[in-house]
Amino acid sequence: MKAAKWSLRVLLQKRHCSTNANITTLFNKYVDKTNVFSWNSIIAELARSGDSVEALKAFSSMRKSALKPNRSTFPCAIKSCSALCDLASGKQAHQQAFVFGYGSDLFVSSALIDMYSKCGQLRDARILFDEIHMRNVVSWTSMINGYVQNDCAREALLLFKEQLAEESGGSMEEDGCVDGVAMVSILAACSRTCEKNVTRGVHGFVIKRGLDEVLGVGNTLIDAYAKCGLVDFSKKVFDEMNEKDLISWNSMIAVCAQHGLGEEAIGVFQSMVWCAEVEYNAVTLSAVLLACAHSGALRTGKGMHTQIIKMNLESNVVVGTSIIDMYCKCGRVNSARRAFDRMNEKNVKSWSAMIAGYGMHGKAREALEVLSDMIRAGIKPNGITFVSVLSACCHAGLVDQGWHWFCAMQHRFNIEPSVEHYGCMVDLLGRAGFLQKAYNLIEEMRVRPDFVIWCSLLASCRIHKNVELGEISARKLFELDPNNSGYYTLLSNIYAEAGRWEDVKKMRIFMKNHGVVKSPGFSLVELKGRVHIFLVGDRQHPQHEKIYAYLEQLSVKLQEAGYVPRVASVLHDVDEEEKEMVLQIHSEKLAIVFGIMNSTPGTTIQVIKNLRTCEDCHTTIKLMSKITGHEIVIRDPKRFHHFSKGTCSCGDYW
Repeated sequence: MKAAKWSLRVLLQKRHCSTNANITTLFNKYVDKTNVFSWNSIIAELARSGDSVEALKAFSSMRKSALKPNRSTFPCAIKSCSALCDLASGKQAHQQAFVFGYGSDLFVSSALIDMYSKCGQLRDARILFDEIHMRNVVSWTSMINGYVQNDCAREALLLFKEQLAEESGGSMEEDGCVDGVAMVSILAACSRTCEKNVTRGVHGFVIKRGLDEVLGVGNTLIDAYAKCGLVDFSKKVFDEMNEKDLISWNSMIAVCAQHGLGEEAIGVFQSMVWCAEVEYNAVTLSAVLLACAHSGALRTGKGMHTQIIKMNLESNVVVGTSIIDMYCKCGRVNSARRAFDRMNEKNVKSWSAMIAGYGMHGKAREALEVLSDMIRAGIKPNGITFVSVLSACCHAGLVDQGWHWFCAMQHRFNIEPSVEHYGCMVDLLGRAGFLQKAYNLIEEMRVRPDFVIWCSLLASCRIHKNVELGEISARKLFELDPNNSGYYTLLSNIYAEAGRWEDVKKMRIFMKNHGVVKSPGFSLVELKGRVHIFLVGDRQHPQHEKIYAYLEQLSVKLQEAGYVPRVASVLHDVDEEEKEMVLQIHSEKLAIVFGIMNSTPGTTIQVIKNLRTCEDCHTTIKLMSKITGHEIVIRDPKRFHHFSKGTCSCGDYW
């Protein structure tokens, strides 16, 4: 055996020296081809190194030499078939294993189960699995993993339940207990089913078996809890891990970023830099940029961009796309375009990110120009691209262009409209005043309309004061998502603007009786790298007294500039003076005033809101930009508003 290993080292050295040399030719020249162990060594080494084609060639040469393979020959040969998804070669290997009497060998069977699973032949894999009389941990894991890889997560969990039953019944081999590798597969299934109780139960099993110290198990648990929406549990698992690798840190940063916890994600990254013994990579930086994008942390995002340039990663297509997304969502679309133009390689995601960026900033014409450039460059737009295109048309009221690309998407690019595409079109038509046409489109949809579709129509009904269609939309929404307070608020707005105060009162009573709580509005503003949060009527901020004093001074100047309160924006059936007071304390006004007070003249004030800006605030902020000389940028859940010198980028179409 020692001689065979020495021969293998010589062979690999010879191969490295002659890149064009065929591995089998070298093998025949330098290794004893009459020795089955030599053949097994070379097949195994090639399979492990990922050179599956050469591994199969070596296996074929061995068979031609009439040398009888043993039980160690087949698993590595079959593994190479799995890596290549070569079902024909895999079936041949299966047949030969059967002929030589190894068809029932546990390790050969497990390799075959894995091969059939990777080739999408789950039925064959399961037949093989069911034929095994005494299964071990490898065979169970192979079958469970096969289900996970083929998006059959529930079947994987049911099989795991069977495994535990067999284990407790003593019908498994002694080494049949569940190990860390098996638990990674089970937790991956939990990630796909997103069932909280199942994930918690599996976690309890992990602790009971003492597998919680296995690094891969901890990493997969972080993801499984996050997919169930239990981010706090993900954090707890992460914090309790004694050992963390790059995957652990990247997973935790990504989980926080994807769930809108931008500051927490940035904090985890800072801990990684200060405390961890692992170097961050392109995946880490992309996750941090996503966190900056969601939280609007422009200063941190710029710092990350500088670090990316130093690491020479700006040309990385994934990182480059993340930079574009970060700048767009932090209100710097021109910086995003510069980063886009510097990318040597662009994929469909890069182009789509730039289109989406222009769209959310109200630059629909520029978005359509990028789309044309993308098509000329030979990059085929996908469904996500067209969501961005239609959204851009919607924000600018480009009805004709929106219809053109909605039709072209189907007939020119063979993309079937999804709920998202229909949602954009309903929003586009509704905002433009074509409410009946929007309703007709919903009726003609090839897919079932979801809450986004009906909410778009309801919002348009509010803009155009259509009570009848508004009530139809609201009824659908109450069925689909009865606990969302936003729908009740929108319908109440429609009733209030129509002067139907009794209906407004009924809505309030209904919400109270059914425990529906209105989501509080809040606004964020970044100042010197720190994010400040304001609620409606906020008096918790350390500078709240100065903020209200400045707001009173500004109110006088606003009235002198012709400001008239849009009291229709207030739902309550109270007198006009009280309505004016309510309007003054909206969270975005407080955030803007704080930003102006603490910034030098001419500085851009940028605010992020969780709710759509009301009509009164929109009018007020336009005048604020004119009076103070500051450019003010507001990001709401759907788009940006750039206020400058008394005008808004949306052209009052929002």
